[in-house]
Amino acid sequence: MSKKQSICPAVVEKRPLGIYIHIPFCVRKCLYCDFLSMPGTNETIARYIKALCRQIKTEAPAYTDRRINTIFIGGGTPSLLSGEQLTEILQTVFEAFTVDADAEITMESNPGTLTAEKLCAYRKAGVNRLSMGLQSTENQLLKALGRIHTWEDFLENFYAARKAGFTNINIDLMSALPGQTLADWMETLRKAAELSPEHISAYSLIIEEGTPFYEWYGDRDDADGLGTNGQDADTDGTNGQLAASGWPALPPEDEERQMYAQTESFLNRKGYKRYEISNYAKEGFACRHNVGNWNRTDYLGFGIGAASLVDNRRFRVIADLERYLEYCLSEAEGGEEGCLGEDFLVGKLHEEIHALTAQEQMEEFMFLGLRLTEGISAKVFADTFGVPIEEVYGEVLQRLKKQELIVWNDQNQQISLTARGVDVSNYVLAEFLLEEEE
Repeated sequence: MSKKQSICPAVVEKRPLGIYIHIPFCVRKCLYCDFLSMPGTNETIARYIKALCRQIKTEAPAYTDRRINTIFIGGGTPSLLSGEQLTEILQTVFEAFTVDADAEITMESNPGTLTAEKLCAYRKAGVNRLSMGLQSTENQLLKALGRIHTWEDFLENFYAARKAGFTNINIDLMSALPGQTLADWMETLRKAAELSPEHISAYSLIIEEGTPFYEWYGDRDDADGLGTNGQDADTDGTNGQLAASGWPALPPEDEERQMYAQTESFLNRKGYKRYEISNYAKEGFACRHNVGNWNRTDYLGFGIGAASLVDNRRFRVIADLERYLEYCLSEAEGGEEGCLGEDFLVGKLHEEIHALTAQEQMEEFMFLGLRLTEGISAKVFADTFGVPIEEVYGEVLQRLKKQELIVWNDQNQQISLTARGVDVSNYVLAEFLLEEEE
């Protein structure tokens, strides 16, 4: 296909809209992962792609006043798809929507599922930003996470991506892993930075309920032997059980903090600027799709479990794979193939439909926008909501400013987190959740 023929030039009068496409299939689920993902047979994946394309075609007519400026294909493991399958999905989007000629099109991928042939096909299909899940350069740590690849696999895939023409690559890294030391983490940062990717995402491991890690480690504080009040929380012998079973313990809390603290200074020296709590980029390579999400730019989700924000309404596609396939592949409901009907989709495919109140919009403006290092604009807040920010959050802002957790730049009216505020960002962001009015 010709990308130039498929993507329309940007139309100024049309409002921007991001698209998220969820591919839920994985070779196997990582031990820490609580995302909506699962193994899938070739037949199931083929049916899912057909259903996905029908959903896209059906919903697109409701968005003729929009232009697509970013597309993000996430998972799961989207790189399980063949080049032909990925091309079919993107071709459907290009034909159904007005897509900017310079749209950022990101695809997540995992080493061990990529080939040179696939990478060339993805690039030809229109993907211009590749996000690669490395997590660690230490093979024993990758094994502890349940990853299917090695550091050597990643290197082979990374160089193949460069050869295929990818000039915008993100590498995902994860700290505070079981058995990981500060030296291990700094070695991972060093090796990743030496590859000179355009973007690095550096996250700390979160132990999520419903995962094998939660069964083994429980709450991170408990696994560290530290209770929330500084008391010994290892009353059930968690660490002893781990040691007996051969599973390594999580790093102590003070070492985890050192990993976090040294990440920014190291990456800054390597030419990466932090633009969000956990994301670093070379100049001009911040992820436009994610920045749009943090700035509450509208986005539309396709595929099971995919969330949307459109005109201050949040909604989600059903997470049940079989129901999704049944509804989207139904020939009887829609008449013409690929057109199920808007009423049918709203009633069947979408759930958790919620029109945000003015209060909820203001809360999101604050706790999403403050994740960005540039913070939020008091002027934009007033223009958006018709009320000065001091009138809504005056007491909170003064308290956080006194605690040196935020800074208010009087010159440009920007409010942002301090370095200390970033360290305790969960606490700071929670402060902007207002109590519901009676």
